[in-house]
Amino acid sequence: MSAPGRPVLLVIAHGSRDPRHAATVHALVRRVRALRPDVRVETGFLDFNVPSVRGVLESLETGGVRDVVALPLLLTRAFHAKADIPAVLADAPPRLRVRQAEVLGPSPLLLAALERRLYEAGLAPADKSSTGVVLASAGSSDPEASAVIADIAREWRHTGWCAVRPAFASASLPRTEDAVRQLRELGCARVAVAPYVLAPGFLPDRIARGAAGADVLADVLGPSPEVARVLLERYDAARVPVPAAVVT
Repeated sequence: MSAPGRPVLLVIAHGSRDPRHAATVHALVRRVRALRPDVRVETGFLDFNVPSVRGVLESLETGGVRDVVALPLLLTRAFHAKADIPAVLADAPPRLRVRQAEVLGPSPLLLAALERRLYEAGLAPADKSSTGVVLASAGSSDPEASAVIADIAREWRHTGWCAVRPAFASASLPRTEDAVRQLRELGCARVAVAPYVLAPGFLPDRIARGAAGADVLADVLGPSPEVARVLLERYDAARVPVPAAVVT
């Protein structure tokens, strides 16, 4: 139960026919609840899974909730964040005040989560300078989202890796296998693939197949503590009103 005056956090996930997706989302939400037991956290899905976002909003309104922060479980601002989710929230029960939080990325915490997964997969910090990394995302037809992935790759390269190349499982190029080959040609002693995705599913499986020629394949970000902290950062930013500019 949320503390008095504190909005309910509604985590909005895409949903998938792959049962691993919902299981991972629920594991992440459990970690968020453990970090902030004073915040009520609910989960809704846009498609394939239940409960639906609409159903959760109606249930909250019936239960007397009046203030909700809706947080897209997305790493970039693409179609779902710009169109699908706002459309669903616009149909929320009229007695609910719903604020849409920012998407999770980019964030230094997500880079820390990527490195955590690489180290869990067998790399060591001492390997960074000799290892090329493929930053493998699901991909989007939205040029803004693709540009963000490229920016993250450039930023991550400056933390000490031999090289970092972006790759995409759909919509954009290069594919994971192409980026792995590029890093081999560049002369990196080893190549690692870091999936910049939150949960398993069809496109993460495509990333894994493309990583066949790499030395290391990290796990998806999933319920890592860093991802849970980003969720709460976005929640806190959305629930606190931005002060109006002072006109002098």
